[in-house]
Amino acid sequence: LSSRTSAAEKEMGGAEKQEKQYRAHQGFGNRHGGVTGAHTYFYADEAKCDQHMETFLRCIDASSGSSEDGFSAIKLTALARPQFLVRFSEVLVKWRRFFYQMAAEQGQAGWAVLDTKLELEKLQEALANLGIVSKAESQQWFTGGNLSTSGTVDLLDWNSLFDSRIKLSRPLLIPNRMTGQLEPLLSCFSEEEELQMKRVLQRMDVLAKRAMEKGVRLMVDAEQSYFQPAISRITVEMQRCFNRSQPIIYNTYQCYLREAYNNVTGDMELSRREGWHFGTKLVRGAYMEQERERAAQMGYEDPINPTYEKTNEMYHRCLDYVLEEIMHRRNASVMVASHNEDTVKFTLRRMRELGIHPSDKKVCFGQLLGMCDQITFPLGQAGFPVYKYVPYGPVNEVLPYLSRRAQENRGFMQRANRERDLLWKEVKRRLLTGNLFS
Repeated sequence: LSSRTSAAEKEMGGAEKQEKQYRAHQGFGNRHGGVTGAHTYFYADEAKCDQHMETFLRCIDASSGSSEDGFSAIKLTALARPQFLVRFSEVLVKWRRFFYQMAAEQGQAGWAVLDTKLELEKLQEALANLGIVSKAESQQWFTGGNLSTSGTVDLLDWNSLFDSRIKLSRPLLIPNRMTGQLEPLLSCFSEEEELQMKRVLQRMDVLAKRAMEKGVRLMVDAEQSYFQPAISRITVEMQRCFNRSQPIIYNTYQCYLREAYNNVTGDMELSRREGWHFGTKLVRGAYMEQERERAAQMGYEDPINPTYEKTNEMYHRCLDYVLEEIMHRRNASVMVASHNEDTVKFTLRRMRELGIHPSDKKVCFGQLLGMCDQITFPLGQAGFPVYKYVPYGPVNEVLPYLSRRAQENRGFMQRANRERDLLWKEVKRRLLTGNLFS
């Protein structure tokens, strides 16, 4: 009993510390600081968000006109007030942490996300003891689907319960770890914030419908970790609607995050249960310096993997999981968005081993325009779907973005030297063969 209590207390303490991540911090209002590999948007008003939506619509049209099966990338911070995304993320994380608190009390602290399953009887007793809801009322909560027969509740069941409870008039209560009192989970949402939620969903709906009409896939970029729970949740809602027969909406997973594998496996399991296509873009991540500085200042655990090698391991682990899913069910698609040659070689090797052919178009590759052509062109010539990411916007905004990308890719100059050597070698070959322009 003492060891279980200790694990539960440890889980609660860690959760309380981690929740600081999802609180606004004035010092990081300017999100350019420490960001080397991404464009950032600043909220002016709802009219500006509508203007951004119109820009994204033009991008979708341009993608449709330039290639078949094109992609267009968007950012949710361009379509919603960032403070709202932080608050929504905080609510989602509090609800998830409450699940892990219950899991720790059942002796499951630190278990993998899909292995953590609460015994329904014990959960109902715990909810009653906390004064959240009576056992009779909680029995009404856990009805329908597989809950009544399985006798357990996992995180996906728990999240679906959140979806259903927020639609009811009675507020959803959870314990406040600081005061020990029960508090409404959704008390932080104002009427204006509820309107902001509706608006961002409406904008996403407009973009997704245009993408479907034009035959373009819509990639929702990942952003700072304190926005990401809200961004991922909204993206999953869009995937539920638009990915029924094919992947139109792609979610982005940053593999420098410690939680990347849990996020990928959890969302993929949800797609299996609900029968929609899982579309993903895998990246390493673009906000490392800012994330680490913010974690240090606010006193929560650094969300980034400790080393570049650990990030590589995480990338390959997540990628391998998606490739296995493609082999078994064919209901998943992935963009390997990487300039790392080892990652590309790893992908090609695993595709051969798993029998995934380039013509299946379940795996595609992406690099920035002007970078790593020695990777892009051979992949295209070998028949793999490969894309160049083209920044779009005014010159004064695009150039700083590109300079930050060059800064982010620390091996950029070595790769540029290699490209120069390869080009010079090809020029000499053509001179010797007398085919300079062929």
